[in-house]
Amino acid sequence: MSINWITRAETSADIPAIRDIVLAAFDTPLEADLVDALRADPAWIGGLSIVATDRDGKPAGHALLTRCHIDDTPALCLAPVAVRPETQRAGVGSAAIRASLRAAKELGEHFVTVLGHPSYYPRFGFTRASAYGIGLSIDVPDEAMMALTLDAAHPLPGGTVHYAAPFGI
Repeated sequence: MSINWITRAETSADIPAIRDIVLAAFDTPLEADLVDALRADPAWIGGLSIVATDRDGKPAGHALLTRCHIDDTPALCLAPVAVRPETQRAGVGSAAIRASLRAAKELGEHFVTVLGHPSYYPRFGFTRASAYGIGLSIDVPDEAMMALTLDAAHPLPGGTVHYAAPFGI
C-alpha cells in the first residue's frame, strides 16, 4: 500500500513524538539526545527539522539539518534521519529528506553533508565527499562521508567538515 507522507517543519508539539521516533529507530538514546542538544545549540536553523506524518497527522519520520561548516564555508549536516520501525521501507524517510533539502534550498543554503549509508543517500544526489576534497577530522569509511550542492552555480568547496558541538566531533 502506497502512502503519501505529509511533510512539514516541526512544531513544539512534535518534540515528544520526534524523540519517540528517534528512540525507536536507533539502538541507543544517543541520537535522540543529540536532537535535543541541537535544539539548544546555535547550529539549529528554524524550519529545517522536518516531520513526515501519515494522512491522520501521526508523525512517522524525522529528518534534521543543522549548521556545519566545510572549513569556513557554511553548510548543513543531515543527521539524524529517523523512521519508526513499523513504517520503514515505505518512503517516509525519503519524504522527510526530500522536504528538508527543499526547505534548505528555499532558505538559500548551498551545501549539505551526510555521514551515512552509501547505498541510501546517493538517491538524493549525495556523492562521495572526498571527490571534492571534503573530509572529517576523524576516520570514517570514505564512501560513508557524502556531500551535495543544492545549487549547481555553487560547486562544493573542499575542506574539513566541522559539526556543531553536540556532535562531539
